[in-house]
Amino acid sequence: MFKQRLITALALLAVLLPALFADSPQPFLVLSIVLIGVGAWEWGNMNGMNSRQSVLSVLICVDLCAFAWWAGWTTHTDAWVWWLAGSAWVGLTCWMLMRGVEGWALWHRTLRWSIGLVMLWVAWLAMAQARTAGIQLLLSIFCVVWAADVFAYFFGKALGGKIFSRKLAPSISPGKSWEGAFGGLLGVFVLALVWMHLEQTYQWPGSSLFTQLWSRGVFLGVLSLFFLTSMSVVGDLVESLVKRSAGVKDSSNLLPGHGGVLDRLDALLPALPIAMMLCHWPTV
Repeated sequence: MFKQRLITALALLAVLLPALFADSPQPFLVLSIVLIGVGAWEWGNMNGMNSRQSVLSVLICVDLCAFAWWAGWTTHTDAWVWWLAGSAWVGLTCWMLMRGVEGWALWHRTLRWSIGLVMLWVAWLAMAQARTAGIQLLLSIFCVVWAADVFAYFFGKALGGKIFSRKLAPSISPGKSWEGAFGGLLGVFVLALVWMHLEQTYQWPGSSLFTQLWSRGVFLGVLSLFFLTSMSVVGDLVESLVKRSAGVKDSSNLLPGHGGVLDRLDALLPALPIAMMLCHWPTV
């Protein structure tokens, strides 16, 4: 299993990294549209859509991304777009998690389907705009989510259940612990400090998410990073909730050892628009 996961991860990186580090944003934007389209297909399947409707999900999501690109939104959108997206994520996910697995199934299928397509499109727009602004900005957002996930895994394995007797969300994702969540948060702050030190020492081009957040002041920087990391965990929990409601273990089996595309993107779906929201916070 580990060998399969490793091979798949290396294959994904072999495709992702050249596109990400290309001189122009276009290769990455095209690749990300493909991934978002696959995610839309998986979302349709997990929410009771038939095969034709799931294909329609792909077409709608890809068309929305292509329109946003054509309209120039990948370069700039008004700050209110990100504030609306961030607020919607917080409100919607709080409501979903409070209602639980059974509550999600009570929502009308078309509403659930539509919500997912909008979430995917907004996440793509945030990803495209971050990449257009600079490789370092997008890569630092990715690394927040990856660090939170990796550190949470190892802290959870080592300390899970030894400090807090109650799990993080036992009815949604029984394997997640509070120890893992706090370990992930610690890992993100270590990453931020190391990244900003290296960025300043070697004068990396562009500006990372961490530098932009800290430019608002240390207090707001710490608070923003705490909020962003927490919402990446929420994104993971939300996908787990939807999968439990659908009665599936993974969003698909397209990525051997990893499940589906949504299983890799779940934490990024809220993190990307919320990171862009935080980047638009006025400098003090």
